[in-house]
Amino acid sequence: AILLGLWLAVGLAYFGRPGGLEGGEGDDWKLLGVVLGSLAIVPLALLDDRRRLGPWPQLLGQVAIAAIPVLFGLRIGSIASPFGPAIALPPWLDVPLTMLWIVGMINAINLIDTMDGLAAGIAMLAAFVLFTRSLWFGQYTIAVLPLALAGCTLGYLPHNFHPARIFMGTSGAVLLGYWLATMSVIGGAKVGTAFVVLGIPILDTAWVIVRRLLARRSPFQGGDDEHLPHRIHALGLTQVQTVLVLYITCALFGALSLTLHSPAEGPTMAKVYLLLGMVAVMALVLSTVTLLSLRRKRKVGTGR
Repeated sequence: AILLGLWLAVGLAYFGRPGGLEGGEGDDWKLLGVVLGSLAIVPLALLDDRRRLGPWPQLLGQVAIAAIPVLFGLRIGSIASPFGPAIALPPWLDVPLTMLWIVGMINAINLIDTMDGLAAGIAMLAAFVLFTRSLWFGQYTIAVLPLALAGCTLGYLPHNFHPARIFMGTSGAVLLGYWLATMSVIGGAKVGTAFVVLGIPILDTAWVIVRRLLARRSPFQGGDDEHLPHRIHALGLTQVQTVLVLYITCALFGALSLTLHSPAEGPTMAKVYLLLGMVAVMALVLSTVTLLSLRRKRKVGTGR
């Protein structure tokens, strides 16, 4: 249902304006590549749901799928900066960076999908932020694409929220990650915006991978409770409370992202302090949650 809604939005975005999209040169071809990639990603995710593919086949499949929109011209040529003009990237970097961004976002959303409604809610908030930023810069037809994702996830969320009656599965989470990654690239430099608003799943994925590598374990090892939602839940919060806390945190990141990338001119140093303050708060939250959950686990283990 989500995929059908997104394809409908693609049709509206393309045919709703004479001459196609208003984002940039070649965006019509990029959009075709995005659609073809979404077609290819669903069978891979469904196969993983049924056969449980290993981590390497999954990764290779994701890389192949990320290559589809890239071959149609979807590239990260620049990254939006809150302190001035967009940062232009060297031509040799755009292809590997774009593929890394798509594959990384697919896995970030998939790995954060540990509780009912969590991935769908985060995707909805991120899509709304991308929609708002597209409107700010006059990209009205492109704004339809993230708006459709926000609408699809909003309609799906009541059925996926705890206690869930419909489960997203790998196919749904992977599709959300893919769509967010590609929508942040098409029509202009919105990667910086997406990186901030999706800070929770991105940092959570990076945090878990680093911890596993430091422990000399495979970064692909699953089935543990190292993810941030599990650690917050281990502090004594219910599943619903944990998900709501993460919703609020993502909403704050979204507000920060829109503030940093607002079209209105603002003091540069104020944005620097705002960004550094949010990074410091996030680092403090991550370390505090980790320490408290470890302490609680030790108490349970010793029976105290």
